[in-house]
Amino acid sequence: MTSRNKRWLTFLLTPMAVLMLASCSTGEKDSKNVEKKASQSTLLKEPYKKEEFLMGTYVRVQIFDEGKEDVLEKTFDRIKELDKKITVNQKGSEVDEINDQAGIKPVKVSDDVYRLTEDSLYYSKDSKGGFDLTIGPITELWHIGFDDARKPEQKEIDEQLKFVDYEKVKLDKKDSTVFLEEKGMQLDLGAIAKGFITDEAVKVLEENGVTSGIVDLGGNIYVLGDSPRSKDGEWKIGIQDPNEARNTIAGSVKKKDMSLVTSGIYERNLEVDGKLYHHLFDSKTGYPFENELAGVTIISETSVAGDGLSTGVFSMGVKDGMKYVEARGDIEAIFITKDDDIYLSSGIKDNFKLNEDSPYKVKDIKELK
Repeated sequence: MTSRNKRWLTFLLTPMAVLMLASCSTGEKDSKNVEKKASQSTLLKEPYKKEEFLMGTYVRVQIFDEGKEDVLEKTFDRIKELDKKITVNQKGSEVDEINDQAGIKPVKVSDDVYRLTEDSLYYSKDSKGGFDLTIGPITELWHIGFDDARKPEQKEIDEQLKFVDYEKVKLDKKDSTVFLEEKGMQLDLGAIAKGFITDEAVKVLEENGVTSGIVDLGGNIYVLGDSPRSKDGEWKIGIQDPNEARNTIAGSVKKKDMSLVTSGIYERNLEVDGKLYHHLFDSKTGYPFENELAGVTIISETSVAGDGLSTGVFSMGVKDGMKYVEARGDIEAIFITKDDDIYLSSGIKDNFKLNEDSPYKVKDIKELK
């Protein structure tokens, strides 16, 4: 899958949280660490946990409900099922079939792929192409993040831009088909697929009686229910410093029953003649977005919303992005700029805590010219 890695988010559950999350083994129950909640749920302070490398990233699931260890396997089964349907660079996937049949005929797809494509089209329209599900020809051309990454010639970019147009994606809900109107078009759902899969993994947890858990798909993080490690039940989640080594934290927020997703210019990039090109592409120019942002974190009720909106909001820059976030009212955002400034949407200002060692400064959006 051509994916936009979103890995700034690291759990700050304990000083050893990073090491704990990196474990591939399934945790054993410690009877001394069992806590009874008012709801009569029995939560473990040390969770059952499982980790696998899937979709080019580490997938981690933790369950804190006693007796629910078997749900880990069910959750990973669902994640793998969706991965096979959605992956672009794998023959036999449904998305690959859609791309193969571009300009030829509609492709009947499963309910999962239809819903994901429908969501992707919504966020493409909502962001006016800031997020564009048909960016595939451009991401394939640059191939940033792969060994054969290169800066294409302008004529190559111009040629491929002709095939980037979300308005030419046609959905038929009755027949459950997806059709790309022109041959050469390609869906690239990597910027939103992990959010969709995260939400589906959370559904598996809830349907199997899990009341407290964490799903982390390479940085797409969802915290479910109450944390047994805090008095107020909220989870402490760190925001990675984009200019430092992995696990260096710029600040943190406390949330529960929420998703946190980041789009940024870190990790996957290409340097050519001293200029650094990142992997978030402008569907109008065929080049990476150029603005003051290093990254945007979206806090939302669903991870698919966070995925679609983080890329779309990133494309807008700080001022317009903040206006968009405040106008919606159902999401919060943390903007980190290349100049080491942090801007917070109104609903997260009192929640965000800056790391004492962080070089960043939290500023008021009114100060931005």
